[in-house]
Amino acid sequence: MPGKNRILIVEDEEAIAKMIAMNLEVSNYDTQIYYNGSEAEAALSQDHDYDLALLDVMLPGKNGFELLDDMKKYSIPVIFLTAKDDLGSKIQGLKGGAEDYIVKPFEILELLVRMEKVLERTNKLSQTIKILNMEINFEEHSVKQNGQEVILKPKEFELLSVLAKNKNIAISRENLLRMVWGIEYMGETRTVDVHIGQLRKKLGLADHIKTISKIGYRLEE
Repeated sequence: MPGKNRILIVEDEEAIAKMIAMNLEVSNYDTQIYYNGSEAEAALSQDHDYDLALLDVMLPGKNGFELLDDMKKYSIPVIFLTAKDDLGSKIQGLKGGAEDYIVKPFEILELLVRMEKVLERTNKLSQTIKILNMEINFEEHSVKQNGQEVILKPKEFELLSVLAKNKNIAISRENLLRMVWGIEYMGETRTVDVHIGQLRKKLGLADHIKTISKIGYRLEE
């Protein structure tokens, strides 16, 4: 499925909505924001081509739980992003059909990972990313640079994929270990450094994969 995934954000706090949208757009998503549940409902009748919706629960107009039925009608998966952290609300959201329920405040990296899992699970995840002079195809596990395929080892490909999906976001070595090698991996963070070195060399990314002091790495366009 080519192109960017399109994400609907319904959040009444403007600063939070814009922060989420900015981070998603940096990470290769298209976004649309509504600050009122009833306005979002009305707009869906005209435009419901979304791959995922991020809904607050407490909204002016229709609340997030009420909007869930509208999302189901158009087969839009839902993740709740809300300050309502009581068990009853979580159960209501998940039993009502939401794919996930994230309590504020949250880390943007956690949101991106959970979104990707939902998009994968619902077969809506875009299969390609174009960044710099590269085209990364997740279905084929291939990377083309200026139209020419570059052969990467499996872990090199997975590491590049994580960096590309979270471009311009600094990711710690520990998080990279978990995201690429798995949460049970007992290796040292030096493993990440070695693979980063290989990506820089094979793809000429020395100026684009930045080392972030005392943290990890960031892929910049």
